[in-house]
Amino acid sequence: MNDFNQNPFNVIQQKADTANVAKTFVANVFSWMFLALTATAVTAYFFAATPSLLALLIGETGLSPLGWIVMLAPIGFVLLMSLGFNRLSAGALTILFIVYSIIMGMSLSFILLVYTQASIATTFAITAGMFGIMAVAGYTTKVDLSRFGSIMMMGLVGIIIASLVNMFIGSSQMDYIISFIGVLVFTGLTAWDVQKIKRIGESAEMGSDSARKLTIMGALTLYLDFINLFLFLLRFLGNRK
Repeated sequence: MNDFNQNPFNVIQQKADTANVAKTFVANVFSWMFLALTATAVTAYFFAATPSLLALLIGETGLSPLGWIVMLAPIGFVLLMSLGFNRLSAGALTILFIVYSIIMGMSLSFILLVYTQASIATTFAITAGMFGIMAVAGYTTKVDLSRFGSIMMMGLVGIIIASLVNMFIGSSQMDYIISFIGVLVFTGLTAWDVQKIKRIGESAEMGSDSARKLTIMGALTLYLDFINLFLFLLRFLGNRK
């Protein structure tokens, strides 16, 4: 008698169940990412359109103390969520993610003062299109993108180092090169991250606290890919006021 677990029909069912779990997990990740992007966009527009709120971030001589906190806080939130993943509950991670997206909206409100609304809308649409194409590619491809992702991560480290150096040099040509590489890196990272999230979803125990935490961290990863891709593209496509 054949072992039940080796029954072809049972194997097919197991694969179907795994695919459904992964699909549900990825859908949840994208739902939280879109929610965070919406919170960021609404907050950015609200602050940029309200002089009294903008005055809290910008003083007569530049950024106010609150403005500096808003600009630097997102880094702290990402580190807190990443390093505290095992200690924090799913509820705590969710709250941190929502607050983080709002603070990002406050910091990104400055771009609405620098660039025209038409160019921002155009860049956002192009970003959404590129992000969507790479997300579908990462989800559907059978090719293992791990090595490709490692190359993209090395590129990301290079961008960070080059950006720090250019803060002191102030080279417009280097800034252009950094922006070009940044677009390539975050376009590639989108496909890799989606594939990675899909694989996590295949083994996730849906409904568990661990799965909810992984969902939020996956949403944070894709959120960062989208925001950074948008900002790098804006350097090319944005028309300053």
